[in-house]
Amino acid sequence: MKIHEKYIKRCIQLAKNGLGTTYPNPLVGSVIVYDGKIIGEGWHKKAGEPHAEVHAINSVKDKSLLSQSTIYVSLEPCSHFGKTPPCCDLIVAQNIPNVVIGTRDPFAKVAGNGIRKLIEAGKNVTVGVLEDECNELNRRFFTFHNQKRPYIILKWAETEDGYIAPDSKEEQKPVWITNSYSRQLVHKWRTEEQGILIGTQTAIDDNPSLTARDWKGKHPVRIVLDKKERISKENAIFDSSAPTILITEKEINFSQNLAKEVCDYLFKKEIQSVIIEGGSRTIQTFIDAQLWDEAKVFKGITHFSSGTIAPKITGKIIKEQKIGCDQLLIYSRL
Repeated sequence: MKIHEKYIKRCIQLAKNGLGTTYPNPLVGSVIVYDGKIIGEGWHKKAGEPHAEVHAINSVKDKSLLSQSTIYVSLEPCSHFGKTPPCCDLIVAQNIPNVVIGTRDPFAKVAGNGIRKLIEAGKNVTVGVLEDECNELNRRFFTFHNQKRPYIILKWAETEDGYIAPDSKEEQKPVWITNSYSRQLVHKWRTEEQGILIGTQTAIDDNPSLTARDWKGKHPVRIVLDKKERISKENAIFDSSAPTILITEKEINFSQNLAKEVCDYLFKKEIQSVIIEGGSRTIQTFIDAQLWDEAKVFKGITHFSSGTIAPKITGKIIKEQKIGCDQLLIYSRL
């Protein structure tokens, strides 16, 4: 089993290369091993393009070795026709005798069918190697399919004395609490998630573009809560640099459980992950509803003395990091 873990770890490492580019598909890595050596590897790069197993098989120079090899894959191989043919069929066609799988796929069209298909074809199938790590890799995909909502990441910056914004923003829009390195990291995060959400007041006060200007990658879908459509159409969030979803009272009921209403609506829009970058009120709404998975909180060295108090959160701190003078705390709800 330790040998299997070694190669599944490599699958996970490869899969992470696709973070931010595979939506709505999961992150998947695959390696092919012959006589204790990796002879092929690959990862899923983009929806509609070949899956990890296809890249791994194609990278093997001597295809005659496949009939004596083991293919490792972080997630159960697909068994259905989507934008690409089933990977199970390819594994069978290439006569690969051994298949080691990190974890099962929760997607309804797979969900154990890939494993069953391989076993019925006479393959030696091992399932559940580094299962927790493989589930963590695809926490966005799993949350979306199992809980029928996007994976929610809260993000804010607060001053050393606990404020998220000053009393007035007239002199500077937006008001920076963190340093340029922290802001660049935020732009990197934006390329990794499918959507980014703010509330009405943040859009009006800061006029943010919500794009990943300081990091190479795809801009997230911009999501704006605007019950009464108060935001000017000249606002930066309505420019052509990235898609924008405007959520008004025509789309959801703002007087009910707002966080759940938003999650239900975004699930229908097939948004798998969202960074909530709104003001304190918007973020607190998701905290109070217990509809969040991670929180990324920057603490700067600035002092405001008064202003908008930062959200109040309880959760487990899973990581602490210094970024220049800033402190980054990452929380998990569970």
